[in-house]
Amino acid sequence: MAVPLCLQKEAEVSGSRARIDSVDLVRGIVIVIMALDHVRDFFGDPTANPTNLASTTPALFFTRWVTHICAPVFFLLTGTGAYLTRARMSKTALSRFLITRGLWLLVLDVVLIRFALQFNFDYHVTVINVLWGLGWSMIVLSALLWSPLWAIASFGALLIAGHNAFDTPGIPGGMHVLRAFLHQPGILYRSSQSVVVVSYVLIPWIGVTAIGYVLGAAYRSDAVFRQRLLLRLGTALIAAFVVVRLVNVYGDPAPWSTQHSLLWTVLSFLNTTKYPPSLLFLLMTLGPAFLLLRVFDTWVPRVLRPALIIGGVPLFFFVLHFFVIHLLAVAVSYLRYGTVRDMFQSPDLAHFPFSAPPGWGVGLPAIYALWAAVVIALFPLCRWYARVKRRRHNRWLGYL
Repeated sequence: MAVPLCLQKEAEVSGSRARIDSVDLVRGIVIVIMALDHVRDFFGDPTANPTNLASTTPALFFTRWVTHICAPVFFLLTGTGAYLTRARMSKTALSRFLITRGLWLLVLDVVLIRFALQFNFDYHVTVINVLWGLGWSMIVLSALLWSPLWAIASFGALLIAGHNAFDTPGIPGGMHVLRAFLHQPGILYRSSQSVVVVSYVLIPWIGVTAIGYVLGAAYRSDAVFRQRLLLRLGTALIAAFVVVRLVNVYGDPAPWSTQHSLLWTVLSFLNTTKYPPSLLFLLMTLGPAFLLLRVFDTWVPRVLRPALIIGGVPLFFFVLHFFVIHLLAVAVSYLRYGTVRDMFQSPDLAHFPFSAPPGWGVGLPAIYALWAAVVIALFPLCRWYARVKRRRHNRWLGYL
């Protein structure tokens, strides 16, 4: 049974900012889906590559593929949320908030999230992940927001559509460090004792955030215009994905090819590059994201109300779910092997985020069951924290 938003438009208030249910709901859905991928990372076969068509299975491929929508939605709605925050902040205050919150996310990523993933502080291996990209996107957006919306939209579209022109391998001298920071995931720092790897680079993620900021303006305009815009954007991006992918010349460093069956040809067609996200990857994921925003702009199914609550406290869920998943892995290791030592060891990249014991890994049915258990366990905590944020107006609550 659905609840029409025009009848139940709660417009929940966090501080003095009205929340948009459709935005929170889509964010909540994708962050729950994201947890599936992280459960698979910890409990799946550590030698299996879900996107390697030579060794994967369709079920494993689609378990990974469905989670591709998560990161683009996070970056898109980070920009949208920033624009909506303008309802209670001046541009100067918003710019300052984006800088401080962006810096906070950088610290969270390299300290707290790193610990949650590895359960050690030896810093032999540090993999810089999504909060790093989100943090820098906020910092860049703090400067961009002083420009007119058309200029911000042009900047974002240029990065998204044009960055694959710079996919050429081989960068001379020390430029590989700058490249790893800006565009091509890779090693940012290496010594005899430690290595730092960037997986979420700035380009084109800051472009996606910029587009999200411009999208925020649609949530301050007429509902009919917004719904028509979301539908047209979603349809256009999906159509563009199909056309550009069929041409098979530009938009992804890995072209698709005809396989031994129709199913595997479809898998090759859908197998776009996430690190960094190619133009085709973003067309493939942002198109459905816009359509989801359109669908939920007018109604919210009751069955999805828990996702709406989680979507109101996404960073809280994000931080906690890594601890819960890793603690579950520790418990499984103890029950199966009688030891937990390997769960705290990540001496090199081959053993990230932990040193999997021989025979580690469970099948997809168990992974899906563990995923459900993690989400169910975290929901009461998210509901509690959402109530805390509604009752209290402490500024620090805006940082988690």
